[in-house]
Amino acid sequence: MPSDKDALYWKEENKSSVGILGERKIVVSSKRGRSHKNVGSFRDDDYAFKNFQESGWGVVVVSDGAGSAPLSRKGSELACNEVITYFEEVILPNDELKSIENAISIFSETKDEILLEEAKNDVKKTLYKASLHVHTCINKFAAKTLEEHPEVFEQKKTNYNAEFFHSTLIFTAFKKTEIGFLILTFGVGDCPIGIVNKDKTEAKLLNWLDVGEFGGGTRFITQPEIFHSKERPMATRFNIHIQEDFSFLFLMTDGIYDPKFEVEANLEKTEKWLNFINDLEGDNEDDVFLDFNSDPEVLEKNLNLWMDFWSKGNHDDRTLAIIY
Repeated sequence: MPSDKDALYWKEENKSSVGILGERKIVVSSKRGRSHKNVGSFRDDDYAFKNFQESGWGVVVVSDGAGSAPLSRKGSELACNEVITYFEEVILPNDELKSIENAISIFSETKDEILLEEAKNDVKKTLYKASLHVHTCINKFAAKTLEEHPEVFEQKKTNYNAEFFHSTLIFTAFKKTEIGFLILTFGVGDCPIGIVNKDKTEAKLLNWLDVGEFGGGTRFITQPEIFHSKERPMATRFNIHIQEDFSFLFLMTDGIYDPKFEVEANLEKTEKWLNFINDLEGDNEDDVFLDFNSDPEVLEKNLNLWMDFWSKGNHDDRTLAIIY
């Protein structure tokens, strides 16, 4: 069933893109899940990316709107777009990543770990402000929506308007430097970011996931408590990783992670990531083959086909961004 195009904050059911990000390329696809199609509901996932050519930084964002939140389709869209906006209008114009770039340049010669750690802390403060910006923007948008469309909020009782927009959020910003790729990440929720080295012998999960034993363990960028949690300190949600080179950098929602990795522990295993790459490159029941040397438009088409794989019990929205 199609989603209602007359509904508030309707958005397209499937979306895909290709592009250039500095020294790398990106292909990304986001598809409405079968469980959403069956009831005519919306695609709650979203993504955004941008190549900041002048500074050399590339930024990629993925968000998964909560199925229980009536307007999460808009929450995920806002989350993605506002990360890009903050990099574009605040972080990069104000050279707020220069400290880490300068520290890496000095570190490459002196191996001064103290200087590097100080720079990492500065960057975490900058990324913290970016995440707070997203949180604030969604809250303001929720208040505006309540004012303009109060009838929407009558369908579910809440003491917190932004609850209607609950969304997870992961993003990465990366740049090639003299000692390799500098990769900054943030994550709240249950969406993984993974990297595979150049010769495909090692893979690493770059964020930790908010998962619960019986579901409901995930967290959202819209929740105030994530900013002052003692159990899961906000500072631990940021990661700075230096990689000499890489073959793939992945961002995905749980619509991909659940069927392809099954459990969180598998995200820590190199062989599981290599199996995932093999799946993308043709080792699958649908005989869909992604050739990462092909024209971007062909790759985009084949990724869209691959995204339709069947997995019993896994029918959520699916979003996968591949930097290669």
